[in-house]
Amino acid sequence: MLLLIIAAAVVWRLYLWSRAPHDAPTRSVALCLLSAGLSYPVAMPGGTTGIDTVAGHGTAKLIQNVLLLLTVYFLMCFYLYSADGSAARRRAQWEAVVVSAVTVAIILAAVTVPHEDFAGSFSTADMTIPQIAFFYAGAGLYLMYALGAAGRWTARYARVSSRPHATGLWMTAIGLGAMAVACAVRAVFVTVRWSGGTVPDRLTAGVAFWLVASILLFVAGITYSASRSRITAIRLWLRRRRDHRRLSPLWQLLTDVYPENELRPASRRLWDRWRARGVHRRYHRRIVECRDGLVDISPYLVDEDGDADLLSLEPAELASRLRRAADTIRQGSPAPGQAVPLAVPKEDDREADVRQLIAVSEALRLTA
Repeated sequence: MLLLIIAAAVVWRLYLWSRAPHDAPTRSVALCLLSAGLSYPVAMPGGTTGIDTVAGHGTAKLIQNVLLLLTVYFLMCFYLYSADGSAARRRAQWEAVVVSAVTVAIILAAVTVPHEDFAGSFSTADMTIPQIAFFYAGAGLYLMYALGAAGRWTARYARVSSRPHATGLWMTAIGLGAMAVACAVRAVFVTVRWSGGTVPDRLTAGVAFWLVASILLFVAGITYSASRSRITAIRLWLRRRRDHRRLSPLWQLLTDVYPENELRPASRRLWDRWRARGVHRRYHRRIVECRDGLVDISPYLVDEDGDADLLSLEPAELASRLRRAADTIRQGSPAPGQAVPLAVPKEDDREADVRQLIAVSEALRLTA
């Protein structure tokens, strides 16, 4: 499931890149996610076993680390192209030289030791072998540098942003900083083990847990604003679907006597009923149709009580008069007066207007 989510994110970002091929920040994000997405199946047990069986022990680990270096490099490029303007290209090229040098160095370190010595994980690798120690230390120090720089830039953006974006940015910055700290601590562990010392398993496991928690915080941070916006959009979608149904009694009565007020739908496709745009469009259309119908039917309510103020009527009384007016219209009687406002809220906003219409519609439903 996680692999499918990552794959969907990669495909979506590649699609956005295809629509804006010259947009450097979009390209950087797409390549960052692509590198991260490719590293995940390589790190899975099945992927690691398959690659190591074909190319030798440790090959999957090498590929995964190279992809991680590219991931943080493209993450840096996103910030560079977003903030530095004209200087971004030169800085990105310089950073490309740095990551290329680190990549070549760890590849040379990996291929100069027997495959059997390169097998295993960080906690079980023989760090007294200089090439293996250099492999882990070199990759870890570059990750520390790139993650730390990205975290610093994220914190800079967070200080000048407003909520909820600032909240997500601070979570991202803390996650990046915590990952950089974890990489630094692992580099210290490599130095200790290379010099012949030992690191307690509890410390190694603790740093591994710290790294996982940092990654989760980073992911939560970069998705916070979008997730919150999506939740808000879903809540609005649900509320408008519900309000659309609650307006049905009033809308049905008014369109029965004034069918010409029913607007032509923009789309008759089945899935348009569930799409957010289709739901919002039908919601607003129903409000307009109800308001047009109330204007047309209002002359038939004027003679109910002479000069009585129709705006002061309670929803139940107005609903009763609307039913009688509809019956009068069906009998073909002419309008006895002029159009007057009906069901106008005291507050001057759209939400109050909808609440007033729903109150009348609910009263019609209860008296059906």
